[in-house]
Amino acid sequence: MQTTARSSASAPTASSSPLSSSSSAPPPPPRVAFPSLRRRDVLLLPAGLSLLLAPSAAAPAPASARGLFRMPPQRLANRYFLVRAGESVYEGQGLLRTNPVAKTSVDNGLSPVGLRQTARAALELQRLGACEDDCWIWPSITQRAYQAAEIIAAANGVNRSRIVPEYSFLDARGLGAFEGKSLDTLPEVYASDNISPDLKPPPISDGTPNESVEDVFVRVTQLMSILETQYSGETVVIVSPDSDNLSILQAGLIGLDLRRHSSLFFQPGEVRPVDPSSIPEYKQPTSTVFKCTNPPSCK
Repeated sequence: MQTTARSSASAPTASSSPLSSSSSAPPPPPRVAFPSLRRRDVLLLPAGLSLLLAPSAAAPAPASARGLFRMPPQRLANRYFLVRAGESVYEGQGLLRTNPVAKTSVDNGLSPVGLRQTARAALELQRLGACEDDCWIWPSITQRAYQAAEIIAAANGVNRSRIVPEYSFLDARGLGAFEGKSLDTLPEVYASDNISPDLKPPPISDGTPNESVEDVFVRVTQLMSILETQYSGETVVIVSPDSDNLSILQAGLIGLDLRRHSSLFFQPGEVRPVDPSSIPEYKQPTSTVFKCTNPPSCK
């Protein structure tokens, strides 16, 4: 009993504590619970704040993309010159060689006659003022086309850094079973083209592709799509190893029936500027101008 009384007497009470005052102690401040944030939320926070602080009337600028390139084009952003490389060694021998495996072969390079034809082409480009304000030269990686590009660049004072080799879209048209045959058999190919642009030359087992006019048309359209989106207001000299790439491209640009592309045949070393006035006036597709006046019946 005595121990208990002594303990209770010695224990300080709230009223007797020197820290106590006549007024009660203030309550502790309330604890605020912050939501847990992930690292991604923190990284996105500045972007969110900028959107909140931006004026509500501001609207994003409309896209200025040119859209999918189509043939005939609505317009051309660049100036173009089409050049067929001079005669190759194979062509000098009267042979057709279109297998891509041989496109960098020495025998696919320019023959002595082809060198003179290409020199005349380079001078013709100079006469036309093609590269007066500089130009880009896009040759096929095929030996004779790239050699032609170097001759054109040298004759027109174009830096070799502006030669852009094309690795597939400007390959010579694959003629399948006509590979290795005489150049005199080309009229047979064009007779087939006149029937339908979808007809392919007979296949062959040595790896030479057998391409229809439509196949080549897809390739050259892809090339033009690249050029029209990569450059604007530039001059581009396209150098092809054969005629079909260029005649099919020109037929597409002017809206000529692809079956008649051979009427635009390019001779070795020939230069032909693309005349913007030869491109027909663009007509909107029916789907963009048709309006249904009696839905759902829209006949």
